Amino acid sequence: MTLSAIVLAGGMSSRMGQDKALIPIQGVPLLQLVCQIAESCADTVYVVTPWQERYQHLLPPKSKFIQEVPLSESLPHGPLVGFAQGLVQVQTPWVLLLACDLPKLQVEVLQVWVAELKNVEEDAIAALVCHAKGWEPLCGFYRAGCLPSLMEYINEGGRSFQGWLKQHHVFTLSLPNSEMLFNCNTPQDLDFSDQ
Repeated sequence: MTLSAIVLAGGMSSRMGQDKALIPIQGVPLLQLVCQIAESCADTVYVVTPWQERYQHLLPPKSKFIQEVPLSESLPHGPLVGFAQGLVQVQTPWVLLLACDLPKLQVEVLQVWVAELKNVEEDAIAALVCHAKGWEPLCGFYRAGCLPSLMEYINEGGRSFQGWLKQHHVFTLSLPNSEMLFNCNTPQDLDFSDQ
């Protein structure tokens, strides 16, 4: 199956106190690590960020930048807007969406999920892991055809992945190990990311 990936690297990292994308995990900057893993599953990887020059030296060969820009004064940066701007470029039926702060991402699990996409019902816009707080939107798969629905939701003032996904049918992916979805938000999280 041909597949694209979008990696979101537009967050302010305010709780971390430093740029999460640049934090080394076993010697490799986090953004570079996530892109390398994405490249093992996808034909093209798009990195959506307002700071292209900051990350220019990190991108592996199959990765490209998409400049994230505010849609308007009233539509600030955010993961939903970044995803929509990346989705405009996608040419494949499915796209893998990843946050740039997933130090325990596992290629093997992603590849199992890719194989599961053939079982996803036609009316499902996404294939995601579900947990107690809802869907895990920043480590999963979306149909490229969901863009009109996503733009409509954003233009109506929607800012939450959960709110948008509630309006649609989503296929549930199984997760053998929840540790894979661990993300780094604070300096304390870094103590656990290398374990």
